[in-house]
Amino acid sequence: VLVAINPYEQLPIYEQDVIYAYSGQNMGDMDPHIFAVAEGAYKQMARDEKNQSIIVSGESGAGKTVSAKYAMRFFATVGGSASETNIEAKVLASSPIMEAIGNAKTTRNDNSSRFGKYIQIGFDKRYHIIGANMRTYLLEKSRVVFQAEDERNYHIFYQLCASASLPEFKDLGLSKYFHLHT
Repeated sequence: VLVAINPYEQLPIYEQDVIYAYSGQNMGDMDPHIFAVAEGAYKQMARDEKNQSIIVSGESGAGKTVSAKYAMRFFATVGGSASETNIEAKVLASSPIMEAIGNAKTTRNDNSSRFGKYIQIGFDKRYHIIGANMRTYLLEKSRVVFQAEDERNYHIFYQLCASASLPEFKDLGLSKYFHLHT
C-alpha cells in the first residue's frame, strides 16, 4: 500500500531521471513512490508472465488520475514506448474529452472525475507497450439533475451551452435540446 498526498503543485519527484532511478529496483530498496509500485508490477509481469493490477483509490481531489498518469508514463518509459510511438500521449489524448463528459466541480475540486476508470495496458513479448484501453464505470448520474451547494454539473453541459450559438453546433443535431434565451 502506497499513500500519496496531492501537493496541488508540480514537484521534481516525477521527472524522467526519477523514473530511471526506480527502474530495475526491488520494492523497498528505495523510498515509497508510485514509480516503485509500477516497477514492482512491471517486474512481476515480466517474471511470471501474468497480468498485474495497480489499484489507485482515494477521496475526491486526492490525485488518483495524476497518479495513474505517472504510472503510465513509467510504463511507457521503461517499456521502450516513450520515444518510439509515444503510446502514453495517444492513450492520454482522450483525457480532455473524457474529463469534459465525466468531470464536475465539487466543493473539494474544480475538475473532479465523477466516474471510475479501468485502464488496461497491453504489452508485447518484449514487454513494450503496444496499446491501451480505457473503460469508465459508475458515473454519478445523480449529478445530472442535482448538485449540492457550491458544486456544478458535468463540464460538458456548460461547454455545449457556451457553444450552442456557434455555426458548427447545428451539425451536432442537438439544437432541439437546447432552448437558449438571449
